Amino acid sequence: MIRFIASDLDGTLLDRQGRLPEEIFPLIARLSARGILFAPASGRQYANLLRLFAPVREHMLFICENGALVKREGKTLFVDPIPAPLVKGVLDAVRQIPGLYLILCGAQNAYVESDEEPFFTRAREPYTNCFKVDNLDDCIFREPVCKISVYDPEGSRVHAMKILPSLLKGVRLIPSGEHWCDVAAPTADKGNAILEIRKILGFSEDECMAFGDHMNDEGMLRACGHPRAVANAVPAILGLAEKVIPANTEGGVLTELETLLKELGG
Repeated sequence: MIRFIASDLDGTLLDRQGRLPEEIFPLIARLSARGILFAPASGRQYANLLRLFAPVREHMLFICENGALVKREGKTLFVDPIPAPLVKGVLDAVRQIPGLYLILCGAQNAYVESDEEPFFTRAREPYTNCFKVDNLDDCIFREPVCKISVYDPEGSRVHAMKILPSLLKGVRLIPSGEHWCDVAAPTADKGNAILEIRKILGFSEDECMAFGDHMNDEGMLRACGHPRAVANAVPAILGLAEKVIPANTEGGVLTELETLLKELGG
């Protein structure tokens, strides 16, 4: 029986306009009533996820910052930050590449040193607590740094992901969207976060289901016995899925959750 469900947001659960469908709220409540814990698994920060899921947040667990931070009922269950000595080197390396923009993503707040558009607006979409500072170096020791997000207007796969790997040492770099890539601790990953959740809460692999669309969802799908990919997923993620469901633009996750609840009689 399924006891835990994790879902990516952007490109998976969110609709064509990047909005959270309101139909998810009663579904989460019904899942909770059946003893099934639902968790958004996203690169977004905790404050942003709390705002998005406010009507049902007491029923949920939150996998934030692409797995570097796990929260439940306001308590931190797990955190896997970038070692502070490595953060300055990452910032300096990314700054070498013209046209890239940085977000320093702490456990509580996000910080940017550029307010150029469209970057500044896009940075504040996933980061409710986002602050403009003169220099990100001044924020390194304010709080644990869960990840460093890099915005690339040219497209992360065709530009940043071809240049940054040779410049970054001791950290993990992964594309997280058309214009984004993320730098994190080597072990920070949605999949490792779910493995920790399974240990803490006693879920078996077969009791876990996950939904995803992009490469930052790979570990999560591998950590769950019932991986689902939306039809708009990248080919590698489609290949991992036990089942391919309709695209995010067609409400595939909602349909699959409704089907699961009907099978359970709830």
